[in-house]
Amino acid sequence: MMLTDILQDIYALEDEMRDYERKYGVLSETFYESYRAGEEPPDDAWVRDWTAWASAYKVWLRRQEQYQGAVHAQRVKAPILIEEIERDLLDGFADNAR
Repeated sequence: MMLTDILQDIYALEDEMRDYERKYGVLSETFYESYRAGEEPPDDAWVRDWTAWASAYKVWLRRQEQYQGAVHAQRVKAPILIEEIERDLLDGFADNAR
């Protein structure tokens, strides 16, 4: 997975989580801590939302780790971030041209 793909996933997941945060009035991190502690929604109609929200948050955490790992790996190869950005942009343009 390319860095740009990881970022696109992160942004999409953040948009999804932001919708839940607005709906329920709590940040995803706070929600997830309660969810992992076994807290259940007070309304059965919320179960589907809470399950989707928790899933989105778990994937978001994984993508954050993947992003950090990819950036670290690139810095080992080429310590200049701009080189990675240029490479990803050129790769993205090549993929779009196909």
